[in-house]
This record gives sequence, structure tokens and C-alpha cells, in this order.
Amino acid sequence: MTSVVDERVSNEVEALEVILMDDVIIEREGNKPTIIETVVHPLTGDDTDQQYVCVTLKVKFTPDYPDSSPEVTLRNPSGLDDQRLSMINSKIKEKLAECLGQPVVFELMELVGENLTERNLPSGQCLFCLYDFVEGDKFTKTQCYHYFHSHCLGSHLIVEKKYYQEYLDKLPNWQQMQAPPYQPTCPVCRSEVSCNVDALREAPPPIESKNAEPFPLTPERKVQKQQYVERFCL
Repeated sequence: MTSVVDERVSNEVEALEVILMDDVIIEREGNKPTIIETVVHPLTGDDTDQQYVCVTLKVKFTPDYPDSSPEVTLRNPSGLDDQRLSMINSKIKEKLAECLGQPVVFELMELVGENLTERNLPSGQCLFCLYDFVEGDKFTKTQCYHYFHSHCLGSHLIVEKKYYQEYLDKLPNWQQMQAPPYQPTCPVCRSEVSCNVDALREAPPPIESKNAEPFPLTPERKVQKQQYVERFCL
């Protein structure tokens, strides 16, 4: 038996399909929409290179939606820490209460997008220098949505290529000929990355590092450095 779909819901879903096309996932039970899912980015127009954070918005309709609030979940956050997610979730709850009785998916997408735009800067620390990302820092977002200070990433990739070549030089000629060419990879997930290493290396160091005290290379840290080289550079 075919379920009757609230006209408010059907109109909302049709509009989402027209506007977002392949960027929205709509699950149905029969002809009744049950779940809407889409990835939300900062509002930077067509300039995707300036989108440093994102999150998946999942909206699960209740049986009598929109006369009751849907279940909303933020999934797969990139560049967002728990504090930022908690703040956005609080605003979502306020929006759901405000819009009770009317379709709310577009409102939620706009709310999340505006909050990502206001905080379009990765939270947390750079893997290499362990300094936070602050206003004025030059940083790089890899294709896999991991973040590093540009200077730090450039330095890492130069050293990584150097160690790769040294490792290659120790192999017999026939193995050298069969070895794949050096390919820069993300130090977090090992996905291939495409970037101008020289331009990254010329970027200024992290702002917080300018007034930092010298970082002593203790025997323990020397061991950690060697372990890191063996794991990520060879």
C-alpha cells in the first residue's frame, strides 16, 4: 500500500533534488522520503580551494515531519573539533524549535554553511610543528582534507623525497629500474597529493613558532625522529 506523503515534504524533497542534484542522497521507504544526507561546505561560491572545513548533514524524518522535529546528525567532520561541532549542534536545536511545523532542511543547510564560513579555518594542530592554526598562517589542505602549515608540509616532502632517493640508491640497478617514481603522499592517510613543493617550502613558518623557545632534540626525540623516517619516508 502506497503511503501518503505530506505535500510540504514532497515539495521540499523535489526542490533539494533540483538544486543539489548528485550532491544529495535521499532514502525512501516506498515513495516516502525518510533520510536526507548532503555534505555542507563553507559558502565560498565556486572557489572550492578556499573551503577548509566540511561536514555531512544527515536529516532523518520522523513519521509526522514537519509537525515534529527530524533527527539531525553531523557526520564525518573535516577540520572541525568537538567544541565547534557542539556549538553547531546547539544552534541546530534552536533552529528546529524555531521552525517546528515547516520544512527545515534548507534552513539547516544554510545554518551549518554559515557557521562553517565564519570558522573556515582548520582547528587543532599541525602534525609536524604541533602549533595551532591561527589567523595569518599559510596552510595547505590536501585532497584528502588533511591540514598542515604550508612551510611544514613543504619541508616534510623535501626530506621524504631525499630519503626515498637515498633508499633507492642502495638497491641493485635492476630493482631501481622497477621501482615506482617518487610520489608525494599525505603523512596522515598516505593518499597521493599534488602540490608545488618549492612554493610550499617558501611559505612563512607558523606564526606561533616565531616567539617559541628552541626545541631541544633529546636522545628520545632522536629515536622518535628515526622511527618516523622509517615509517613515513621509506
